[in-house]
Amino acid sequence: MDIKQLRALLAVAETGSVTRAASLLHIVQPAVSRQLRLLEEDVGTPLFSRGRYGMELTEAGEIFVEHARRALAELDRARSELQPSGGVSGTVTMGLLPSTCDLLASGLVANVGATYPAIRLRISMGYTGHLQNWLEVGEVDAALLYDPKPSPMLQVSPLVEEKLWVVGQPEAGFSPNEPVSLESVAHLPMILPNAPHGIRSLVEQTCAGIEINMNIAAETNAMSVQKGLVLGGIGITILPGIAIADDIAQGNLSAAPLIDAPLQRKIVLALPNNRRIPVAVRCVVDLLVSQITDAVRAGSWTTARLLTDEADNSS
Repeated sequence: MDIKQLRALLAVAETGSVTRAASLLHIVQPAVSRQLRLLEEDVGTPLFSRGRYGMELTEAGEIFVEHARRALAELDRARSELQPSGGVSGTVTMGLLPSTCDLLASGLVANVGATYPAIRLRISMGYTGHLQNWLEVGEVDAALLYDPKPSPMLQVSPLVEEKLWVVGQPEAGFSPNEPVSLESVAHLPMILPNAPHGIRSLVEQTCAGIEINMNIAAETNAMSVQKGLVLGGIGITILPGIAIADDIAQGNLSAAPLIDAPLQRKIVLALPNNRRIPVAVRCVVDLLVSQITDAVRAGSWTTARLLTDEADNSS
């Protein structure tokens, strides 16, 4: 088994086609097929089922792909630690929360490209539970997490804190200048993330504390679906301010901050404790923290409060 075989495996798994994988890898199709055949002979079991609808991973293939992805990520990290004289280089995979991607992703890519042109940046988007797992197993190098569960495998640094907002159609009449309580909107049809999403947990804990029940109309694991259901008139929802800033500015939605003390989220920067952190990762992390700080201070992230300032003042 060699690196070429692993790269062929991942390319076919991602594209579902030997032809498209060959194009992605810039090699001929027979070469991809040969790499897969040799790999399957080596592991002793089929990794793909070859049908009329393309190449689909077998159960063994799905297991092997996870390990192959981690192995190649570790090799990329090793290369990034052997810095050439030309400057910092390597591949860095940064995990971002869905609510932060619109504000941060494009700027981070541009800043990394301008400052460290030899760094190859990958952005992985996911909710905190997914990102924390990816970080612990090595699929991402650093991540923004929302109030993660304590783990000896992670080192975390608080970055920002922001209140959660109740969000509805414009006709709902919510206003940024008129905060509301959760109790006052609990009777309305509510669209919430699936458990155990962080916002869902916060809402349920708050409801238990004030002894109220929510009128849950729908559950989803996608923020875009949450907003889509609100726009469709299914109900209201609860989201961080950064996720709805553009919608409010464009008049597509109305929103008001929730006054309940527990209904605020803390975003932290998380790095692994179980492996070395390459120079390239630290460089990208520094750019991201600087970008977040600038966004809050400049008013682009209007609903957030910097926790890094408090840490600096306390020290």
